Amino acid sequence: MVIGNNKVVTINYTLTGADGSVLDTSEGDEPLAYLHGTGSLVSGVEAALEGKAANDHVSLTVEPAQGYGVRDEDLVFALPRTQFSNVSDLAVGMQFELQTEDDVHLATVVGLGDADVTVDANHPLAGQTLHFEIDVVSVREATAEELEHGHAHDHGHAHGHEHKHEH
Repeated sequence: MVIGNNKVVTINYTLTGADGSVLDTSEGDEPLAYLHGTGSLVSGVEAALEGKAANDHVSLTVEPAQGYGVRDEDLVFALPRTQFSNVSDLAVGMQFELQTEDDVHLATVVGLGDADVTVDANHPLAGQTLHFEIDVVSVREATAEELEHGHAHDHGHAHGHEHKHEH
């Protein structure tokens, strides 16, 4: 069976940056299961995996536009420090979810002032050219429930909707 829309694909992967440093990997952990064609993975990776099958290896470089996007400096902005009054140990590098009209973004604190906090809502890997080494472990049909929920239910683990798909 080959990878295509509505297939559940399980992969092992290593993601490295332009300098060769490992940014993310499934090594030492469970393989990643995802529902193909739903945007669970960045578009460049989904496109490269299309038509592949179990035991295939994919090595690819993904430019920012097909990865985590180009950096948008409009997404770096100040918020009143009063919005963080419930955070006792506020520090640069801290991450939190930022709700916008359309979506929820992961934002990172990049500066602290007396009256405000500067945050960056770009994805931490935005603007970076990334290299992926991927081994396809398995490909199967999605269940009706997985199609309804829009994501894979990997390996029969208890299901909840708090999943975060960052890969």
